[in-house]
Amino acid sequence: MQKRILPSLLSAPFYCLEPAVRNLETAGADVFHYDVMDGHFVPNLTIGPLIIKSLHNRLQSRFDVHLMVANPDVQIAWFDLPAVRSLTIHVEASRDLASDLQRIRQRNKRAGITLNPPTPSHSLDPYLETIDQVLVMSVNPGFAAQTFLREALPKIESIAERREKMGLEFIIQVDGGINQETIAWVRDVGADEVVAGNAIFGAANPAAAYTYLYDKLQGKDIRT
Repeated sequence: MQKRILPSLLSAPFYCLEPAVRNLETAGADVFHYDVMDGHFVPNLTIGPLIIKSLHNRLQSRFDVHLMVANPDVQIAWFDLPAVRSLTIHVEASRDLASDLQRIRQRNKRAGITLNPPTPSHSLDPYLETIDQVLVMSVNPGFAAQTFLREALPKIESIAERREKMGLEFIIQVDGGINQETIAWVRDVGADEVVAGNAIFGAANPAAAYTYLYDKLQGKDIRT
């Protein structure tokens, strides 16, 4: 399964967003994480579909949209855009998760479920055979630059073990507190795609920071 680093636009410099994204595209990034917060489900307010619409014809990348909203059933349609690769919704927020996942897939997008830190992995059980990806939060959602919560590691590992046992192929994503140290922790327990914000955009050289994390996710630091 392909391993990816997904730079998080929540940490990007919005005053020069397009060149910041282009710089990482040059380094190899092709999917960017896009956090949508409504000020209700999480105590923060961010961006809607307008930014994706603005960037769509100017960039090659696709977007992995993370809906941290109280009414995902309404907002799914807002992100039915050509540049959107995937949509993840919170198991804690959806009123009818099966129907919401179907709405996403009907729009030819990858459909995913997000789990907050307190939410047990068995919450996924009814949906494992119908999802394309699982996003495990390794911080409490709502703000960037938080410290990684180690209790996410056994949850990631448990999900990876069940995926293998059931012969499934959904992607396991991890979001929160990723840096040059924690990237190896999540890699070693089964993460496929890792969201990184401040570790990339807060670095003196974002492209070099992206490349370092990408190489480490591929296991290039492991001696054989």
